[in-house]
Amino acid sequence: MLNSKFGRPSLKTVLKTSTVAGLTAVMLSTGIPGQVIESFADPVKVQAPQAPSFADVVSAVSPAVVSVRVQSETQTASDNSNFSFNFGGQGFEDLPDDHPLKRFFRDFGGPQFRGGPDGDRSERNGPRRLRPTSQGSGFFISEDGYLVTNNHVIADGAAYTVVLDDGTELDAKLIGSDSRTDLAVLKVDANREFTYVNFADDTKVRVGDWVVAVGNPFGLGGSVTAGIISARGRDIGSGPYDDYIQIDAAVNRGNSGGPAFNLEGEVIGINTAIFSPSGGNVGIAFAIPASVARDVVTELMKDGKVERGWLGVQIQPVNKDIAESLGLSEAQGALVVAPQEGSPGQKAGIKEGDVITALNGDPIKDARDLARKVAAMNPNAKVDIAIWRDGKSQNLEVTLGNLASEQSASADTETPEAPAPSTEQALASLGITVAPAEDGAGLSVVEVDPDSEAAGRGLRAGEKIVSVNNQSVKTAGDIEKVIEQARNDGRSRALFQVESDRGSRFIALPINEG
Repeated sequence: MLNSKFGRPSLKTVLKTSTVAGLTAVMLSTGIPGQVIESFADPVKVQAPQAPSFADVVSAVSPAVVSVRVQSETQTASDNSNFSFNFGGQGFEDLPDDHPLKRFFRDFGGPQFRGGPDGDRSERNGPRRLRPTSQGSGFFISEDGYLVTNNHVIADGAAYTVVLDDGTELDAKLIGSDSRTDLAVLKVDANREFTYVNFADDTKVRVGDWVVAVGNPFGLGGSVTAGIISARGRDIGSGPYDDYIQIDAAVNRGNSGGPAFNLEGEVIGINTAIFSPSGGNVGIAFAIPASVARDVVTELMKDGKVERGWLGVQIQPVNKDIAESLGLSEAQGALVVAPQEGSPGQKAGIKEGDVITALNGDPIKDARDLARKVAAMNPNAKVDIAIWRDGKSQNLEVTLGNLASEQSASADTETPEAPAPSTEQALASLGITVAPAEDGAGLSVVEVDPDSEAAGRGLRAGEKIVSVNNQSVKTAGDIEKVIEQARNDGRSRALFQVESDRGSRFIALPINEG
């Protein structure tokens, strides 16, 4: 409405609200077109703690990590000196010269069948060929080209090539390897200084710490994964010195021999195995601890081999049942199944059934602990070994041997099959039936009640019981006599030494049943 007095718009204002593109604008109306003003909100931005980045670690250590390619010798058909044909009792050379088969192989069978009519094979012994057989990872530990990888990566190899982070390929030679710890050292000779890394102090490594794995999975080239340390001291049954670090970083085939780093760029372990039903990563990988690798690698670089102390006894863990049967207060130590003939342990007086409880005053936790501690000592070292025998402790002095020169840790003893006995005797309380062994040493197990604890402990028909509570037995009466004595001593279990084609072992059976 116009003001008739002033002939101009009224000063009266009207506040109107209008929605434009989802926004609300306030318009001031004076009777003339108004101006629309849009107001925009700020973009979303979250103030969050800075997530850890591994970029600095990766950029620093990647030049030290390499891909290891292995080639092995192989024979082609023309190089196989054992290749031959036989036709109804006749060899190829015995066929008449005009025989169609002889003409065929002379014309089309390759150089080994060519030559004169006598079938000359002088061309068969050509040069052996190399072909790629495996591929893994490794890392430099010195600027002059020493590098570490797994023994299983380079095993049976005849030529080795390392591929650097920048794609450079260099030949390498094998310095030494150790199958017991699955470690190997290669050396690259080149007129350059290599980026290298150091081993960490893995005693300070804790479960939950970050870890970065660098390697060459599936031969794809340098690759990085990250995770945490899941566990320490893992025993995966790969050997007597198992003491792995378990990590959950993605590790696959081709990562073997590659390093696992802490956030300071130090090697805490060497990736060597994975647990995987499918063959791929499931988040359970195992690394050789830096402390183990450092000692082994140092010896390989020095001598090309590893020498270890050797006691020469077959051992097994002590469980609660075995400890109770022997009168031990705790289930720890290493139970001697058998000393090897002529071994340092046997010469020092260690006997089957002894429990090794300490080495130089250091308590032995279990069989693995003893194996690692003995192996860490030098050959010919004199050590004090505490054993538990006949219900009391005693000490023996042993001069260790050299494991590098020891040929076999197991005795070559064949256990004969159980004969068909004529005088079987049942030990009802144990659930077993025994008969005199054919060789006169011990008792053959003829039958085992499948519902008995003996069966549950793995005792099987055909095996042989050679002692009970470290006392030799030849009759069922001998067993009953030893068991009765154990009951009088207040024990609820007896320790049976059992032999089979798999070797000797101890099992503890309850003696208060029945």
